[in-house]
Amino acid sequence: MADSDSRTLMLVGAINAFREHGIATTSLTEIVERSGAPRGSVYHYFPEGKGQLAGEAVAYFGRGISAAISSMIAQSSPPEIIDAVVTIFRNSLVESNFTSSCPVAAAAVEGSSTPAALTAAGESFTSWESLLTSFFWQQGQPSETAAQWATVVIASIEGATLMAKAQHTTAPLDRIGAHLKALVSAPS
Repeated sequence: MADSDSRTLMLVGAINAFREHGIATTSLTEIVERSGAPRGSVYHYFPEGKGQLAGEAVAYFGRGISAAISSMIAQSSPPEIIDAVVTIFRNSLVESNFTSSCPVAAAAVEGSSTPAALTAAGESFTSWESLLTSFFWQQGQPSETAAQWATVVIASIEGATLMAKAQHTTAPLDRIGAHLKALVSAPS
């Protein structure tokens, strides 16, 4: 396995653990076990330790969602974008039996204990909002409305994901998805 593959496996292992347990309560041992990498490789790839790994894992996840949004923007309407993003988060919850949520949200909540992850979370949210703001603006919304919609979409989906995890049901995501689709479908 190439170095970059091992490093990526460690990032994915960290993401999956953070999604289930948060950052603070996830041990390096669990990350190593999930990734299949030798324990010593954590410090080989992340010499600053868990804080560096957390920051890079959150950034990696954030870039993945940004890439997904970017690819959808090229071929989707505003309601289709809402459906697609809600589906990403719904599938994660259902596939994990409601144990998994968003590692970016976990980093934001636990920010003071992992500053690099908090920074990566802020950058991820900013990227997602920027992509959606640009998209809504290109769809004909005034720039201020486009920015408001982007913030409402991201904040609503993240909040509904946390509610869905706690309640063990996708109902909050389903309701917020329907509401957001109505919002972005309304004539301006």
